[in-house]
Formats: sequence, structure tokens, C-alpha cells
Amino acid sequence: MSNKVIIIAEAGVNHNGDMNIAKKLIDAAANAGVDFVKFQTFKTEKLVSKKAQKASYQSENLKGEDNSQFNMLKKLELSPENHFELIEYSKSKGVEFLSTAFDLESLAFLDSLNLKVFKVPSGEITNKPYLQAIAKTQKPAIISTGMANMKEIEESISVFISGGYQAKDITVLHCNTQYPTPFEDVNLSAMKTIGDTFGVKIGYSDHTNGIEVPTAAVALGATLIEKHFTLDKTMEGPDHVASLDPIELKAMVNAIRNIELALGNGIKAPTPSESKNLVAARKSIHLAKPIKKGENLKEEHLIMKRPGDGISPMDFESVLGRKVNVDLEEDSQLKLEHLL
Repeated sequence: MSNKVIIIAEAGVNHNGDMNIAKKLIDAAANAGVDFVKFQTFKTEKLVSKKAQKASYQSENLKGEDNSQFNMLKKLELSPENHFELIEYSKSKGVEFLSTAFDLESLAFLDSLNLKVFKVPSGEITNKPYLQAIAKTQKPAIISTGMANMKEIEESISVFISGGYQAKDITVLHCNTQYPTPFEDVNLSAMKTIGDTFGVKIGYSDHTNGIEVPTAAVALGATLIEKHFTLDKTMEGPDHVASLDPIELKAMVNAIRNIELALGNGIKAPTPSESKNLVAARKSIHLAKPIKKGENLKEEHLIMKRPGDGISPMDFESVLGRKVNVDLEEDSQLKLEHLL
């Protein structure tokens, strides 16, 4: 993890169980210039009961009579062999592979792959055994907080702190678990509340349509952005409709990098690019009408005009009443050597 904003392109289950699609997603992530491409690792039997129904957004995004979450997820599993293949493919494309585990067995498997960081999905933030298992790894943790209140966030962080973590090892992502998230439900200011309250690094996991909100999150101090993406928003699947297409993903990365540069160092001073405009844009003291040698300068003699390479208008009171030692024409720039 570096000081720049980390960008995770969330492929999730948008591969639809097809390795060719998964690899094309990695291609798109690498082309966009993200830091990580992230998938999801789970054993359906360990994740949901066969009676579990789809979330409301899944039912809305997946038209059909089958409302079984189990049947939906079973088609989207990645095998261990799939993981090995995708890790190698990601390396060949110069993007870091990441995955989120949704059960303890999958968590142990990901730990065996020596991934750099663990991501807690929103649905697991109240799963203490799961949190404890990640804490035992002592690897940096990213916690998504969709559907969570401040007490639940505090309790999840405390699991890691009691496990030996420091605040700098934890990044907490503000998140809303609705796909897509209505803009009026984003509540981006809550991200800063989380950081101020718990002293952790903050970020944002976005499910809105478009790139405006994650870009704004960077301006508000996000150190990590996560965003779902797909090859085609019209593909069948629970998350495609709330994902960016490859062109939008690249636009988001570019926007974030531009905002990252624009934030600067917080010191207000002329920048190298604008310093060359100081003389042309600012003013200095000039003569509003002619004045003869030996006369005293009055306000009626003075006018402030460009360029700004003479006596500053901020010092005009210091020249009032002083004699000039030379005849000066109207529009002349007043100089210190003109004054007695």
C-alpha cells in the first residue's frame, strides 16, 4: 500500500463463471491503470443455505422466476485452479490480483496464496469468527461498511485492534449496499465521520452509476476507491447493471489521478505555472496625469495599472506627499528612483 490513492477494480462475479470473460476483465482493468483487480472467492454451500433468497437488488437485476441465492451463486464459483490461472494472468498484465473471501474455508485458501491484503465485504462486518481469522494473518485489512452503523463499525475495528493491529493497518470503506445506489443515499460525508471517529484510513466502495461520487470521495480524503466494472452492462448477472464499462473505468482512474494531483500540499503560494503571470495580471502605481519635478504626489496623480512590476498598490499611501525629482507624463509607471 502506498501514499497514492489505491484503486481496486471490482470484477466480483461479473465473469459469470466464464474464465474467458474473467481474463478479459483483467485486460480491461490493466488497460485502465488500476492497482488491483478483485474477484470473489466462496463455496456456495458454506456461504448460503439452500433456502436463502436473493437480495432485493439481485432479484431486480436478475429477471426470472428462480429466487434462490444458492442457485445464483453456485454458477459463479471460481475453483482453486481458476484462482491460480487468474493470478498468473494478472501478473502477466501488470495488475495485482485480489479476491474477497465469503467463508472461512475460502479465507484460508486466499491466505495460502500470499495475497497482500484482506478485504472484509459489507455482509461479513458482523461475522466475528471471520474477522478474527483475518486478524490472525496480521495483513492490512480493508473493511466495507455497507448497511452498518457506527457501533457495528467500532465493534469490527475492535476485533482487529485487540488482535494486534494499529489504526494505520486498517482502511474502512464507506459503502452503500444497493446496486445501483441512489445518489440521495450515498451520504459521502459519513466517510469523513468514520475517519474522524476511529482514526483509521478511509476510503469508499461505490455502487452508484457513473464516476462522480468516487472522484468526489478522493477530494474528501479517500485513500482507497473500489468500483465494480463489467465488459457489458447488459450481461445477465446481479452486478452488471451497477458496474462501469471499460471506457468508464479508465475515465474514473484518470479523474482520480487528476484530483490526486490537484489536491496538492495544502500550502497556499504561487505555483510555478502561475508565477509567470504575476507581472501581467497584477498592477503597480502609474500616473493618472502629468506631474512636474518638485511637485508633491497626491491621490489624484495616481492610478493603478498593469503591469505589476513597479511599486505595489498596497504601498500607495507611502508615496503620497512625496516630491518627484523628474517630470513624469500621464501613464508613466512610478518608480522609487522618481521620489525624493
